[in-house]
Order: sequence, then C-alpha cells, then structure tokens
Amino acid sequence: MRKKKNLVPRMERCAALLVSDPYSLPGQWRTLKPNARELRVELGCGKGRFTVETAKLELDVLFIAVEMVPDAMVVAMERCASEGLSNVFFVDANADQLPSFFQTGEVDRIYINFCDPWPTKRHAKRRLTHGNFLKLYRKVLKSDGQIHFKTDNAPLFEFSVEEIPQFGFTLSEVTRNLHEHGPAGVMTDYEAKFHELGTPINRLVATMVDWTEPEKPEASSEDETESPA
Repeated sequence: MRKKKNLVPRMERCAALLVSDPYSLPGQWRTLKPNARELRVELGCGKGRFTVETAKLELDVLFIAVEMVPDAMVVAMERCASEGLSNVFFVDANADQLPSFFQTGEVDRIYINFCDPWPTKRHAKRRLTHGNFLKLYRKVLKSDGQIHFKTDNAPLFEFSVEEIPQFGFTLSEVTRNLHEHGPAGVMTDYEAKFHELGTPINRLVATMVDWTEPEKPEASSEDETESPA
C-alpha cells in the first residue's frame, strides 16, 4: 500500500494504543483491561474496520491487533482513537512471535482475516493456517479456544479445511459463501470491497481440542542403507 504522509507523527499521536514491548507481557495482558471477559488476538488487522467494529460491539473484550505494516496500522489506530475505544491495543510483529507474547492458555480467540494465500507449494509453510502456525496457536489458546478464519481465496480455504483438523481442531460454521443471503457479521475493508464485486467469502470456526502431536517415524536401517544393485 502507499506510504502514509507524516507517518511518524501520526503514530506518535496514537502511541497510547501501541504496545511497544509485548515480550514483557506474557500472563499480564489483562492488566490493560482488568475486567475483560475475554482476550482475543487479530492477526493482520490492516486498516482496522473489523477491529473497530468488533471492539465496539463487545466493549468488555480485550482485543490485541497484530500488524506488520505501519502504514496500515496507523489507520487502524486512528480509527480506534476517533471512536474512543479503550479495549483495543496494537502490536507491530509477525504471527510467529505469539508464544513469546502470550502465556499458555491466555488467549480466548484468534481472528485470521484475509491473510496472504501464499499460493505456491514452496511457500505453503508461510500460510497462517499451515500446521507450523497452528502448533504455535495451540501454545497460546485456552483449551477450548477458537480460530475464526475468513478468506476470499478458495484454494487457501480448501487447504485450510484439510490442514486445520490435523492439528487438534474441530471445524464448525464452515461456509464457502458467507454473505449469500446478505451481509453477515462485521466485514474488513477488503471483505466489503470484494463482497460488492460479488466475490464469495469463505469462513470457518476451528475449536481447539486435546491433541498429541504424532511422533515422526525414525528412519530404519533399511531406509538408510542403499540396496545392492
């Protein structure tokens, strides 16, 4: 996206909403809102339409919005500030850092909205619904915590429907056309744009259940020794 004018002063004006050292807060996030009913994390909040509208609907929930693009995050922060929201805070980081920010079981819900699909097989491990990330989410979610996932990318959704249950999550509310009968739920800026164009939106909810990671089979001596010609 285009670079925002006066990015630094704009970020400074919203400094109260930015968590500058999230690594110091595992187990302490609720001190930001002591009476919070839940703690939810949004991965890739973009310009913050979903963040703001969801936070307005549930003022007793603490929202932590994670975003790596400052030019997008500053817009989201300004939106929150203009609404006077006190239940949203922002973190400039990558999703792979979640276990360094949050204590085991500290997070109630994770939102993943319209993440990069990384369409090529060689980039599959970068998808936010890949098993490597799902194992990280398991480290911070409570025992019945949830992932709410939306995407307009059909191949990514089909990959996710197959991948997520393999890592200890049960699926529900699976739909490949969320807004078929009219707008449903809070939309992101990206979602609203593509809904107007008639692009189907895919959505699912994944609930974490007990799971033990299968042990990788050890290579046998037969596998390690070449058979004679």
